Amino acid sequence: MFSVLRSVLHVSGRGVQRKISRRSHHKAEANFHDKYGNAILASGTTFCIGIWTYVITSTGICWNVSPVGKVTPKEWREK
Repeated sequence: MFSVLRSVLHVSGRGVQRKISRRSHHKAEANFHDKYGNAILASGTTFCIGIWTYVITSTGICWNVSPVGKVTPKEWREK
């Protein structure tokens, strides 16, 4: 029982040691995503909203206009 507990503690201790050693070798400076990620996301969102605003308002596309009430039937002619 004690040997199992000791081996579990030993393995978890090694994991902590590895994590600390990895963290000490990690660069302290920010990468590209840390520096520019939010700015790129905001500019992309602004661009997308701007393009869709133009498409919806300026191109003259009729979006799902219902023909009900606008189409009148022709008079019936018998031959």
